[in-house]
Amino acid sequence: MSFLDGRRLRRTRQASWSRSMVSETVLTPGDLIWPLFVIEGQNERAPVKTMPGVDRLSIDLAVDAARHAHAEGIPALALFPNTPGELRSSTADEVFNPDNLMCRTMAAIKDAVPEIGLIADTALDEYSEDGQDGIVVDGEILNDETVAIMVKSAIVQARAGADIIAPSDMMDGRVRAIRDALDAEGFEKVMIMSYSAKYASAFYGPFRDAVGSGSRLVGDKKTYQLDPANREEAMREVEQDLVEGADMVMVKPGLPYLDIVRDVRERFSVPVFAYQVSGEFAMIAYAAEAGAIARDPIVMESLMAFKRAGCSGILTYFALEAARKLNA
Repeated sequence: MSFLDGRRLRRTRQASWSRSMVSETVLTPGDLIWPLFVIEGQNERAPVKTMPGVDRLSIDLAVDAARHAHAEGIPALALFPNTPGELRSSTADEVFNPDNLMCRTMAAIKDAVPEIGLIADTALDEYSEDGQDGIVVDGEILNDETVAIMVKSAIVQARAGADIIAPSDMMDGRVRAIRDALDAEGFEKVMIMSYSAKYASAFYGPFRDAVGSGSRLVGDKKTYQLDPANREEAMREVEQDLVEGADMVMVKPGLPYLDIVRDVRERFSVPVFAYQVSGEFAMIAYAAEAGAIARDPIVMESLMAFKRAGCSGILTYFALEAARKLNA
């Protein structure tokens, strides 16, 4: 005889207080990381046309955004620069310029809001003229040459105030190279959040528009990002990055890959983060604008799904509005 025989499972669902009492998953503002797009200028706000309600912000407005995030209990920001076209090149040298847009933004935020964590995207696509995450020679993405440049980028980002270096490129060996370089430069406390399971996804389109790489992209990224058909390959990537020194790992995109989040959590028992990417955001935002769904409940349900799957934290463009709702 089952222990459930004769039990009415709906009893605990009858009132909001009892549902809260037996809730298995709790979402708080501390689970949210807010990605910000930054641009040059003063008091400049440029809408991302494919992401309703999301703006690129000049450094002064990014500082204001950091203040709002900290006030709502959001622990960290993830920063992504829209590098001016004249500073982009085939060798992406601007990525390790200590006075680049990313470094100046981090320094300004750290000066104004030192309590908030800063996650620096470490990749070349925001600085390359072809939109690729690596150095391209004769159509081939060069792994080791790309890693060498990323190491230089990580160092200037750490000097500018980055708390977490987030290599998002999927080159082999970059976590070990970055960890060794950070330690050698006295940045032993700077963490690495590796994009370990980043898939060659169709969900990234609006993001590429936001950072100015979409129209520049030549070819695709299938030779270095993961095949969406593969699950065990993601586990091998995660294991390799952990062995090389990653403090935490990332799965990207988010909702379509929650099985990967769960696999990583159960297999490795390490902090795992997921990115509710631009395409996921756009689908919710546009559907809400069309009246097909109710925005607030869908946003909160989607974020709860990340937590239920095992995420330690969620990168989401809904972070500020979700935090405000949670704090209300």
